[in-house]
Amino acid sequence: MLTAATGALAATSLVAQGPWNDGRGPGWWILLVPLFWILVIGLAVFLIRRTMWRNRRQESVLGAEGVLRERYARGEIDETEFRQRLEVLRAQPQR
Repeated sequence: MLTAATGALAATSLVAQGPWNDGRGPGWWILLVPLFWILVIGLAVFLIRRTMWRNRRQESVLGAEGVLRERYARGEIDETEFRQRLEVLRAQPQR
């Protein structure tokens, strides 16, 4: 009975050992999996926030110009008034 238990324990320890593991646990490389996912999620958050910030900044400038272009296209204002107002919009400092 003692030999069967010893044999099972020896077989278990042989299975646990391999070229990537010396039988004392999973090893340092197990930290790479969570690190990989932290980097992937962090990169995704960074790209999403940067894209949203860029779009918000462009909307503030192009929003007014877009309205002005629509009014010109509908014939509400003539070309000279369009150019004057566009010049005023582009001359204002960016926030």
